[in-house]
Amino acid sequence: MKVAIMGAGLSGLSCAITLEKNNIIPTIFEKRNCVGDRFVNGEATFSILNRPIKNDLKYLEESYGISLKATDMIKKLVVHSKNEIGSIDGPIGYINIRGRHENSYECQLERQLKSKINFNSTYEYGQLCKEFEYVILATGDGAYAVKLGNYRCDLTCTIRGATVEGEFQTSIAHVWFNYDVIPKGYAWLIPFSEKEANLVIAYPDYPNNIKLDIDTIWDNFYDIACTALGENLKITDKFEITQYIMGICDKPIIDNTYFIGNCFGTISPGLGFGQFASILTGIYSAYDLCNLEKYESLVKPLFKNYNNSLVLRRFLENLNDNSLDTIIKNLDNKLFDELINKVCSNTTELEVLKNLLPFAKFYNTLKK
Repeated sequence: MKVAIMGAGLSGLSCAITLEKNNIIPTIFEKRNCVGDRFVNGEATFSILNRPIKNDLKYLEESYGISLKATDMIKKLVVHSKNEIGSIDGPIGYINIRGRHENSYECQLERQLKSKINFNSTYEYGQLCKEFEYVILATGDGAYAVKLGNYRCDLTCTIRGATVEGEFQTSIAHVWFNYDVIPKGYAWLIPFSEKEANLVIAYPDYPNNIKLDIDTIWDNFYDIACTALGENLKITDKFEITQYIMGICDKPIIDNTYFIGNCFGTISPGLGFGQFASILTGIYSAYDLCNLEKYESLVKPLFKNYNNSLVLRRFLENLNDNSLDTIIKNLDNKLFDELINKVCSNTTELEVLKNLLPFAKFYNTLKK
């Protein structure tokens, strides 16, 4: 069986590793010159977003033999709104490194791989279709799926981030919801060492937001972040992505082509996370090729999670700063604090977001 994998990111490498475990050796094509050849940044996975699975790293190890080591376990998520600060106390997830770092998830996966990766590849999808029986599209975005008429775009986003130096605890992450500064968007700080962290803003490209000056948004938020952390954060590297497509494929397979990772649509429109789902699509596509299970069936929960996340995105957009202040103030309310911490912990299978979905849908309907 001749299988080509286009892209050596989380999904492509996970697919390749799983194929190798089942005695299929794929040919991997990567347009960059190494695995993880991108901006080094900290990212996170949260248990509450992957239910009923409690612990995503343990699940990948025990179920599929894919081993990933996080930078640290998240033991506290500090949530900031315009006028309030609250927290969710862990264990609630993991912090990890992405990009061109020896301990990034990409590099960890590459070390579990036997197949050769063809770097600096100039191969296009059409060429691979002619030369291989099956093509796995793992290109990191939905561009090819769009070209093939197999993608539903729900929104586009602008993202700006920076590596900042300071004093950090690697078990503590921060998130900001302040629509006065970042309209309908959010920001986060995720440390990937005691000295470095990733500081990022992200907001949807709605007409009113397009009118805004991103430099002004960034400068205002940067000042807020420095004040909240009590530090003068030093910026050492920057990145920016404009009009990043957020959507999902209509079909996970067309003829001999599998869509996986962000090419499938694994980024959650609600809060932007997607690493775990991306890895799963790689594994699931390999299972289909090995005649173990059907890709279409395996990804059904991912379609459902994506659509639920879109409801969450609309719910967040319908809130205002006063509503956000009220919600975040109550995170540390004596009546709710222990319950919130428990349901967010990676020790429970409770599908909290699914249970809150009817309320979010009702609220969104009212706002229309």
